[in-house]
Amino acid sequence: MAKAIEITDANFEEIIKSEQPILVDFWAEWCGPCKMIGPVVEELAGDYDGKAVIGKVDVDANPAVAQAFGIRSIPTLLFFKGGEIVDKQVGAVPKSVLSQKLDAQL
Repeated sequence: MAKAIEITDANFEEIIKSEQPILVDFWAEWCGPCKMIGPVVEELAGDYDGKAVIGKVDVDANPAVAQAFGIRSIPTLLFFKGGEIVDKQVGAVPKSVLSQKLDAQL
């Protein structure tokens, strides 16, 4: 089963070059809603294996990426295509909402 990729300040630029749509979950260990959406993000990694890149950024460990995108509240999920942000979701939402946003990029 595919798992979400750990995205860091160091590997972000490389990952963002993917031809596939990318979903990035900005989260932190201490964030309650992040813990609710975490398993959903992992499920999406399995569902979209080979079709999209699903990754997670720990904002405490990787402040540069979070600052670059002005992440102020978490969880924030950014959807990228061709290196550009094409959609955004702030806060925990049902899996179906994230699936719809990903499907729109495929």
